[in-house]
Amino acid sequence: MEGTLFPNKPAYPIQKNRPPRPNPSPKFSSAKLPPTLPPSHLSFQFDSLLQHLLHLSSTPNSTAHKLNDTKFSSSLRISDDSDQKQLQPAPKGNPISVLEFEVDKEEDVSDNGSLDYLTRKGKLILDSILEQPLHCLSSFFDTCKYELLQVDLISLLKALDYSGNWEKALYLFQWTLLNLGTANEKIDNNAIELMARILGRESQHSIASKLFDAIPLDKYLLDVRAYTTILHTYSRTGKYKRAIEIFEKMTESGLSPTLVTYNVMLDVYGKMGRSWNKIVGLLDEMRSRGLEYDEFTCSTVISACGREGLLNEAKGFFAVLKSKGYVPGTVTYNALLQVFGKAGIYSEALTILKEMEDNNCPPDAVTYNELVAAYVRAGLYEEGVTLIDSMTCKGIMPNAVTYTTVINAYGRAGEMDRALKLFDQMKKLGCVPNVCTYNAVLGMLGKKSQSEEMLKILSDMKINGCAPNRITWNTMLAMCGNEGEHKYVNRVLREMKSCGFEPDKDTFNTLISAYGRCGSDIDAAKMHEEMIKAGFTPCVTTYNALLNALARRGDWKAAESVILDMKKKGFKPSETSYSLILHAYAKGGNVKGMERIEKDIYGGHIFPSWMLLRTLVLANFRCRSLMGMERAFKALQTHGYKPDLVLYNSMLSIFAKNNMHKRAHEMLQLIHESGLQPDLITYNSLMDMYARGGDCWKAEEILRMLETSGGKPDLVSYNTVIKAFCRQGNMQEALRILSEMTTRGIGPCIFTYNTFITGYAAQEMFTEINEVISYMIEHDCRPNELTYKIVVDGYCKARRYKESMDFVSKIKDIDGSFDNESVQRLASRVRNNLESR
Repeated sequence: MEGTLFPNKPAYPIQKNRPPRPNPSPKFSSAKLPPTLPPSHLSFQFDSLLQHLLHLSSTPNSTAHKLNDTKFSSSLRISDDSDQKQLQPAPKGNPISVLEFEVDKEEDVSDNGSLDYLTRKGKLILDSILEQPLHCLSSFFDTCKYELLQVDLISLLKALDYSGNWEKALYLFQWTLLNLGTANEKIDNNAIELMARILGRESQHSIASKLFDAIPLDKYLLDVRAYTTILHTYSRTGKYKRAIEIFEKMTESGLSPTLVTYNVMLDVYGKMGRSWNKIVGLLDEMRSRGLEYDEFTCSTVISACGREGLLNEAKGFFAVLKSKGYVPGTVTYNALLQVFGKAGIYSEALTILKEMEDNNCPPDAVTYNELVAAYVRAGLYEEGVTLIDSMTCKGIMPNAVTYTTVINAYGRAGEMDRALKLFDQMKKLGCVPNVCTYNAVLGMLGKKSQSEEMLKILSDMKINGCAPNRITWNTMLAMCGNEGEHKYVNRVLREMKSCGFEPDKDTFNTLISAYGRCGSDIDAAKMHEEMIKAGFTPCVTTYNALLNALARRGDWKAAESVILDMKKKGFKPSETSYSLILHAYAKGGNVKGMERIEKDIYGGHIFPSWMLLRTLVLANFRCRSLMGMERAFKALQTHGYKPDLVLYNSMLSIFAKNNMHKRAHEMLQLIHESGLQPDLITYNSLMDMYARGGDCWKAEEILRMLETSGGKPDLVSYNTVIKAFCRQGNMQEALRILSEMTTRGIGPCIFTYNTFITGYAAQEMFTEINEVISYMIEHDCRPNELTYKIVVDGYCKARRYKESMDFVSKIKDIDGSFDNESVQRLASRVRNNLESR
């Protein structure tokens, strides 16, 4: 291709065939290696990160540690959920806060502040309890056991709660449970109901679920309100089977569930998954009892469809609602937006927005957040950012959720610089990051092992008074998921528990994934068992965690069995599930398996989301399937999705490897037209293309362009240009590039040395080859079998068989670490060449 490679850039006056340089380049032995860098202090960086996180986690809520002083609550900690209500965005399309208000809006204590319902003895005991610090309560209760058991427990619990001491009320309740249990007496039903309401109001779901696990609820008959609160607690903590058991026991006892109770159970089934028939059954039951659906009912059902990818069911349910006269509100529309936004079908999301506007249903911040999510899931990041500006124009201020959605998307696409730029932008515009934003940034940096940047983020959290939550710790666990780092996983888990964060369902899923990536299948299986023992039901995310570990190993047979088990147990594989098995097929080299999934996607049996089509491009790239890549890339564009730089680079690379220069430059042009900038991978692919074609000067030209654009060449860049010169036999120019490379602090690798040896061997320069091998050994880069094989083949090609055999016989003298079996293979190679001449 004539002219410049990049628009608006001058052509470099580099001749294709340069004259020899007047001054000969230095010999290989004169190349100065950069000073050896000290080994990476991973443990030190990790220790520093962990210490910062421990400090941040331990300061906000000392009550968590104080509660451990009682025997009963050794495993109970004050949850951070109450803080999260202010720090985290409201769940999209699923208004849990509305549910909490409905469950807990009633109060049992009058507003006049009177404690007349307490006896004189009760008031004295109340005053004594209020004087005691939390850590002394257990021993205090033991000293006045007789008096406590004589006082009305419910009145005392109400008084403690009303005075703002719900933690002390919890202590008293636990102590009473233990002491009545030793006397084979039952605690009063009303006390359990009161405690349920107190913990529900405080959003202490983790504490409440453990508390109710310890109480034999089947021996009590509570009121509907208490049951509803307990069901909500189990729903929030992921203990869905337990919630279903209690609901069934409640209905069997003759109690009639309220609308709120049904709404909670719809939420339970929706979160548990593979429960569409159960949801439909509950809806029919509600109708038969004369209960009308409210907005929470509708949004919860639609959100359940979104979790399962039941797009048709969501549309059908919504259509039936409207046909029966139901007028959807903003919350219901937002839930429907989430369904299609989650699938990346932004066109359908825009249709829903238009319907909202036509029906005079005002969009809110959540509406726009869902639209932003729909755009970014379809790969349309810039459109998502533009939508943020549209929100502002309409008087709806973007919040932390809006920015976090786009930051997350940039992070998943590998656009870390743009994500961090947006993070800085939101802070400059006065939008304070919440814990979810920080978690997104920490997770992104953790994947790149950028410990120093992570420390800065933790410091920023401290400055803004943003306490880490369980997800922050889960992010730290995920960071440890690398080969041989299971000891770090164990340590983070231990410290996480010490800070009062008991593992939840997401933690177990993260642990399964982390241990799997560490190569510790035994620990991953153990976590799966622990998860079930803890009362959590495995879900699609759990299966995806297992698939993730298998995909990294290329174990597609085991991945197939996981998918089969999912379907057998009623789970519908998500786009992530199919994406992961595609990766497993690609890494395991099973092209037929990839083609089966591909056929289902193109045939409409699996929805062709942006993620899946993107994965198809990358999986085919791994298998070097040019046709497969082109099909997937075309399908991605046909569906209106926008390729990211990773996809463009993959397409450019495959064209470069197939010497399809014109197509490679078409991809380069598309990168510019998309508003993206070529990166190091783009330039390296172009260098490789010219190196393969024998145009060494053009390869160097690309290297200079990379430097001019502000980029920094890496080892791959220099190796590629060195390879280009060596292939043309221009060894002096190759040595010049090597000298430049080492001067810039980049040391050669085994590939660099073998490239030089290949170049010298092609020109029968065996003295120089010996010089390179000596240099390698001197600088602690041991030649491998390929190194010696190149030399042997060079001698044989020159028909210098005796010298070749002499070289093999002296290898052990040169390199004592080289094994005898390899020497024998090389000797056999010489003999075979000699016999076949």
